[in-house]
Formats: sequence, structure tokens, C-alpha cells
Amino acid sequence: MNKYIKSDLFRYYGKSDFITFIKALLVNASFRFQYAWRMRQSKGLLKYYGLILWLLNRNRKRIDLPVQTKVGYGLYIGHCGPVVVNPTAVIGNNVNLSQFTTIGSNHGKAAVIGDNVYIGPCVCVVEDIRIGDNVTIGAGSVVTKSIPDNATAVGNYAKVINYDNPGRYILNRWTDFN
Repeated sequence: MNKYIKSDLFRYYGKSDFITFIKALLVNASFRFQYAWRMRQSKGLLKYYGLILWLLNRNRKRIDLPVQTKVGYGLYIGHCGPVVVNPTAVIGNNVNLSQFTTIGSNHGKAAVIGDNVYIGPCVCVVEDIRIGDNVTIGAGSVVTKSIPDNATAVGNYAKVINYDNPGRYILNRWTDFN
């Protein structure tokens, strides 16, 4: 099993064995989407296998995550979307994307999102900004400016409200990056 797929599976279930993988493919639509998406990024025949899975996957219409997008280990997409991500976005390790999340840009380059970031429901991250490591962004926020490491930000327009334990919503963190 590909290490990226193992990391995604671990984020969902806290383990990454073969039985859990089969169960996840059968019952978890978000994981099925991510599996097809990761396989599309493979090389050789696996890439074509991923393309077939991708075409058969109904959730590709609810989750718009272009294959060009750079995504680290342990992506977690909550409630099977809908999620829209610009192809120029860079997403770090152990990131949660909640339902109705948009990471976009009108002028070319989208956001760079750090490691261990929780993005709540209905959040819009706009333009070329940086969201630091260990950040929590509250539901309904519109993020137009960079957020520093270890911060919790909320509101429209998002403002940092505190630095108290911001990464607490990132469960089952994947740590084997090598």
C-alpha cells in the first residue's frame, strides 16, 4: 500500500492495516475519493488504474481536488465534501478539510497551508496567503491574510483570537514522513 494512502487511512481510523483499508473502501466515500485521487498521482500502470477509479467515483463531483494540487501525508476530508481546492494550493501534512471548504484564488496562486491544520466548515481561504502550522480556523471564516503558527482564527474576515492549544482537533496524526 502506498505511504500516502496509509497516512490518509490512519487519519480516518487510527490504524492502517489491510482489513481497515478494505472496510474504508466499502463504507467511506471520502476515503474512496482520496484513494482514487492518490492513485491518479502514481506512476505507470497504477496511474491508469487510478484514472479508472476516478471516473467511476461519484464523489469527484462533490470534491474538486485537482490532481496537480500538492498535498502532504494524512489528508482528512470530513463529511465527503463539498470541497473546492485551486490546483495551485499547497496543503501540508495532517490537514482536515471540513465540508463546504473553498481554497481558491482569482489572481493565480492560492494559499499554502501548513501541517496539523484544522479548517472548519464553510471556510473560504482566498489568494496567496500562508496558514501556519498547528492552526485552527473556525467555522464560517473568510481568510484573506496569513495566519501565524499555533493560532486559532475565526470570523469574517478571520482574526487570530488566541494561541491556546490550536491543533487539538487534529486526531490520529501521521508522523512517519520519511
